[in-house]
Amino acid sequence: MNRYLELYISYLDQLSEEISEYKTETDIWKMAGSIKNSPGNLAMHICGNLKHNFGAVFLRNEYKRNRDHEFSQKDTPKTVILSEIESTKSILKEAFEYLKPGDIVKPYLGDSYGEGQTIGSVIVRLSFHFAYHLGQINYHRRLICP
Repeated sequence: MNRYLELYISYLDQLSEEISEYKTETDIWKMAGSIKNSPGNLAMHICGNLKHNFGAVFLRNEYKRNRDHEFSQKDTPKTVILSEIESTKSILKEAFEYLKPGDIVKPYLGDSYGEGQTIGSVIVRLSFHFAYHLGQINYHRRLICP
């Protein structure tokens, strides 16, 4: 399970770097054309998704996700976003300490991904989701901050 944790921590470090590289806080919230989600919203969405699945579902902690807020907040300071990324790392570390290698084939207890999902398939699915949005943020940043 340590390999999974290393992958997620690496992605979260990349997310921190992407957000940190924006020259101004307003750049994190810029949208143009058909782009409907800012990097700030995507970063908060990634954190909310991971905290929900690894925290509320796997760990059964008290995390309560507000998905609508992930996409509706605007102008949240960069420091708050970076803090969210750090707290997400903590939940992932705790979750991967809790999960054992044999758990990967156990049924996923959440209902958001359809029947028959395993913990392992959800861990992989979440990494694809994360990588997709991380790529969007990277592309946006390179357009805004050449």
